[in-house]
Formats: sequence, structure tokens, C-alpha cells
Amino acid sequence: MIYHLSQALVNELSALNILKYITFRSGAAMFTSLLISIMMGDRMIAWLGKLQNGGQPIRSDGPESHFKKAGTPTMGGGLILLSVLISTLLWADLNNPYLWVVLFVTYSYGMLGFLDDYRKIKMRNSKGVPGKMKMLWQISTGILAALAISYISEPAQATTLALPFLKNTSINLGIFYFIFASFVITGTSNSVNLTDGLDGLATGPIVLITMSLALICYLTGNNIFANYLHIYYVPHCGELAVFCACIIGASLGFLWYNAPPAQIFMGDVGSLALGGAIGVISVIAKHELVLLILGGLFVMETISVIIQVASFRLRGKRVFKMAPIHHHFEKLGWSETKVVIRFWIIAMVFTIIGLSTLKIR
Repeated sequence: MIYHLSQALVNELSALNILKYITFRSGAAMFTSLLISIMMGDRMIAWLGKLQNGGQPIRSDGPESHFKKAGTPTMGGGLILLSVLISTLLWADLNNPYLWVVLFVTYSYGMLGFLDDYRKIKMRNSKGVPGKMKMLWQISTGILAALAISYISEPAQATTLALPFLKNTSINLGIFYFIFASFVITGTSNSVNLTDGLDGLATGPIVLITMSLALICYLTGNNIFANYLHIYYVPHCGELAVFCACIIGASLGFLWYNAPPAQIFMGDVGSLALGGAIGVISVIAKHELVLLILGGLFVMETISVIIQVASFRLRGKRVFKMAPIHHHFEKLGWSETKVVIRFWIIAMVFTIIGLSTLKIR
């Protein structure tokens, strides 16, 4: 709204030209969402605490240290989503078609997460929306997003998969592009959800990855930078840097309250939505494979669950003491803070490697 208002008044006040720059609006958007998140945090924690009357149910088979968290309110991801929405509407160019695709995926997954959290609280157990219904919702949303992205994109890029480390090289997936894109969006959403098991564990990597995606979107949306780096130029993609900045600010504000010991949990309403947002942004920016590197921590967590389930079904034995893998290290005696900080370090290494692909061509 501020952006569009400034464009209407720029002839009367030339200083408003600064709002044309994505970098300025990204900084303003991040500060705005951070401020909203911190200012509303205490009130939302108090409100959710009264509303939920018992907070998020704790897994009976989980680490013993988690039992003391009983009563902590969940659905804190709603604070992030509210902050992101307000800041995006204020600072982003709402005429950008990609922005609406990202908002659609983010808040569709957010609604699914809300229903999941609500069922857990209402039924007082750790199970929420049935798995088949959840997957149908996610996959359907992903395919609709992929169709919209393909329609908006340049014809030559509509169904292509860009290959990292190679100059302007891609594979045309044809109709399989829509399945692949939906898989990326759904898979990222669920992997973030699996990682969100300790105080601040998912939030830190989300900030790191979204910072990386903000830079990638800005570069791919700029013809000069894209040509210099030999990456695909995606018109209108640069505006998504503003949305990424909103996520960064809101997540940092949430982390203020989610840092150990957490005053509030993110819940599925946050983890599913933010994971979906990261996934769809990578699809738009033609950096789906790079996301595998940037989100290496999330991939590691997901693989640990797959290995655990497959091993138990095939051999009747477990590989890890508990999955996802962050619980395995808790069972080994690591403190929660140690697990979180060390996993943040791993996430930082993955993001550095992922960003290096921009120059290695």
C-alpha cells in the first residue's frame, strides 16, 4: 500500500522515488515485520495460553526433558504469518503476479497447519489432520501453484528445471514439471515441519535460507546480474526479495519468544506455511536443486525419518534412538540448547555452500 501510494505521489514529492528500489523496501519490510512480531508477541502468547488451556500436547515417547514443556501454547506461527501479511501489503508491489502465488501457497499451507494444530489441541493428543488428507491438500496446492507459475513465466522457462554449476543449462520437464514443482513445495513444507521439534531449531535455518533466497530472487530478477552470473533471468522475480525480508523479520521477532526455553511453539500453522513459502520461491526463481543444498539440514532431518521407518519395517530394528535425528542426539545426552546451536551451525554451512553455486558455473 505504501509502495502504490508513493507511486501516485512521486510527481509531487521526488524523494518517494527511493521506494522504487527493492533493496530499500526489503529493509523497510523486514524492520516492519520484526517490529510487529515483537510488539504483538506477549499479547498473542497470553491470548493463546488462555484459549488453548493446556498448550500443545507432548509426545509420551519423546525425550524426558520435553515433559516440562507441557502447557506451553502453540500456533505461534500465526504471529509470523500475521506479521508477514501486514508487512507485505505495506511494502510489496501488489501488481506482481508471483507475489500472489507465494501468498496463496503460504496461507493455504498455513490454514492446513491451523486445522492440524486445532485438532491436536481439541483432542489432546499429538495427532492432527489425517496424513492422506494433509498430503492431498499440499499436493493439490502445489500443482495449482505450479500451473500459475508456468502461466506467468516466459514461454522458454515455463516447464524447465535449471541445473546448478552449469551456465544457462536446463531440462524441459514438460508435463512432469507440475509434479516436480508440487513435490518440491510439499517436500520442503513437510521437512520444515519435521525439523520443528526443539525450541528455535527450525526458526534459525528458516532465517538463513530465506536470506539466501532473498539474494537469489534479487539477482535472478535483475537482467544485468543474472547475465553476469550466468543464471536464468526471471522477470518480476526480484520483488519476492521483499516477501523474503518480511519472513526474515517476522521469524526473528518470533525467535525472541521461541528461544530456549520457549514461551510459545511455532506449531504446524507456522512450519508448514514457511516451508511451503520457501519451496514455491525456489521454484519461481528456478533454484529448486539449489534449495536441496540450502536446506541441507531439513533434508538431513527428513532422511533420518525415512531411514528409521524403512529400517523398522524391513528389519524390525531402529537405526536411531529416535527420529527425527535431533531427538537422537537428545537421547544421547546432548542438551537441547547444544543440539539447536550445533544444528544452526550445520544449516549455516549448507547455506554458504548453496550460495557458492551462484558463482560456480
